[in-house]
Amino acid sequence: MADTRARQTRSSRRAAGPRSSGGRTKTGRGAGRAGMWAWIVGGAVLAVIALAVGIAVASSPSTAPGGTEGTVVQGNGGTWTDITPDTLATKLGAKDFTLLNVKTPYIGEIAGTDLYIPYTDLAARSSELPADKAAPIVVYCRSGAESAIASQTLLDLGYTDIENLDGGMSAWVASGRELVQVPRS
Repeated sequence: MADTRARQTRSSRRAAGPRSSGGRTKTGRGAGRAGMWAWIVGGAVLAVIALAVGIAVASSPSTAPGGTEGTVVQGNGGTWTDITPDTLATKLGAKDFTLLNVKTPYIGEIAGTDLYIPYTDLAARSSELPADKAAPIVVYCRSGAESAIASQTLLDLGYTDIENLDGGMSAWVASGRELVQVPRS
């Protein structure tokens, strides 16, 4: 008789479907893990796609507020635009901006430079900059590193139309253009 009850209990379990415990249905070993991995892999794929799109958008050339094409760089409190030597050469043909050399120490400059103020002195010598905070300023140094710092300083001083020569004087010379030596202090 005990043997008959055991068979009935086993068969009733099979008929009832998967075992249940605490309201959760067990659908077999590893099924929960497979679902979890599907969510993880799906989330990772979405993250990689979002990262790729973000990089593409951030590094793509765009038109800056002044109408110049270049790469917009997000600074603290505003943006500036990195421009190429070709863009600067075109702008110099119809110059309507302040061209600012911030390289320290002085090693030369691009013809048409209006001001030489070392990037470390920019805030202290801000009275030499245009009074109009919306006036366009193009800043450069030897490689672009010091002029990026200067661009942030210009943002801190309230300037809103800032362009930075990407690659600095090195890129200018590499593009086949020359530097000039002007007595500066």
